[in-house]
Amino acid sequence: MAARGARTAAEGLAHRAKADGRQRPIAVAAIEDKIVQRAVTALLNAIYEEDFLGFSYGFRPGRGAHDAMDALCVGIHSKKVSWILDADIRSFFDEISQERLIRLLKGRIGDPRIIRLIQKWLKAGVLEEGVVTVSEKGTGQGSVISPLLANIYLHYTLDLWAVHRRRELTGDMIIVRYADDFIIGFQHEHEARHVLDEMRKRLRGSALSLHPEKTRLIEFGRFAAERRQRRGLGKPETFNFLGFTFICGKTRTGQFQIKRKTRADRMRAKLREIRAVLRRSMHLPIPAQGKWLGSVVRGYFNYHAVPTNGRALHVFRHHVTDLWRRTLRRRSQKDRATWERMTQLADAWLPKPTILHPWPSDRYAATHPRWEPDARKTHVRFCAGGVR
Repeated sequence: MAARGARTAAEGLAHRAKADGRQRPIAVAAIEDKIVQRAVTALLNAIYEEDFLGFSYGFRPGRGAHDAMDALCVGIHSKKVSWILDADIRSFFDEISQERLIRLLKGRIGDPRIIRLIQKWLKAGVLEEGVVTVSEKGTGQGSVISPLLANIYLHYTLDLWAVHRRRELTGDMIIVRYADDFIIGFQHEHEARHVLDEMRKRLRGSALSLHPEKTRLIEFGRFAAERRQRRGLGKPETFNFLGFTFICGKTRTGQFQIKRKTRADRMRAKLREIRAVLRRSMHLPIPAQGKWLGSVVRGYFNYHAVPTNGRALHVFRHHVTDLWRRTLRRRSQKDRATWERMTQLADAWLPKPTILHPWPSDRYAATHPRWEPDARKTHVRFCAGGVR
C-alpha cells in the first residue's frame, strides 16, 4: 500500500476560483492515495491533537468555523481589545517549505515509513496539459492530508511563537486561527505594531510572508467608535473572517456589540454560481428547479444564519427568487412569471430566512464551561478557545 501511496504524480490538476478572481490549483489524487492519506491523517490527528493549542480551529475533530468565530467574539468582548491585526499569509499552501515541514514531522513522528510516505506525496507533482511539474515547496491543496500538514506547520511557526510573545506584553492579547486565516487582538497599539514586525521576521524564517495589501492593523473594540469620534475620524473599520464582515455595532440599549454580516463579494460569487446552473437547467420542470434551489438556499442558511445577519439572509433569498424569475421568463416569450407568482413559488420551495445559530457567548459557554480543568490554567486567559 505504501507503494501505491506514491502514485500521485500524474493524477491531474483542477482549479478553483479564489475570492479575488485568481485561480487556485487543486491537486486531484488517485483513489489509492486518498485511502492511504486518510489512514495516515487519522494516525497523525491522534498524535497532534495532544499538541495543538486551543485557539487553533481549522480542520480539527469537533471544531469548526463557527466555533472559531464564537471564540473571537467572546475574546473581543471579554478582553480589553482595542486593535485588531487582520493578517493574511501570502499563498500559504503554495509557499510551505517542504524541507522544514519534514524536519518538524521527524521531531514528533518516530516511524520512518510515515515520513517517507509524506515525502513522496509532497514530491509527487501534478499533471496539467500533459506536463508534470514538481515543486520543492508547498503542499497539494485539495489532498486529504494537506490541511493537517498546514496545521502542523503553523503550530510550530505561529502558534507556539504567539504564546511566547504574549508573555512579553503588558496588555491583553487574543488570537484565533482557522487554518491559515487568523485574527489577533491587542489592547495597546504599540504592542500590536511590535508583534506585527516580529511576526514578519518569524514568517520570513519559515519561508512565508504576509500579504502587504491584505494585512491590516485596525482600531476595533468596545471603545473604538468613541475614540475615533474624539479624533474626528469616521466609524471603526471592519475586517473579514471566515466569510463574514465583523462590524463594531450597538445593541438596542446602546451596549457594544460585534455584528457579523455576510461578505458582499462572497454573496455575489454564490449568486453567480446559481445563475450559471439555472441557465444550464432552464428547461427543467419547475419542481426540479425548486427542489435544487431549496437545497442550495438551505445550505447557505446553515452557515450564514448567525445573529445580526438576518437582513443579508433576506437579501440573498430575494436575489435567488429574482434569478429564478429571470430564468423562467427566458424559457418562453409568453411566460408571465410575475413577482406575485414567484413569491408563491419561493414560499413553496425556498426556506424562510431564520437565525439558526445561537449567540456566540451562549454557545461558547456551553462548549467551554468554566469548571473544565483547562480553564484554570493561566495562559487560557488570552487565548480564545482555551489553550492546554
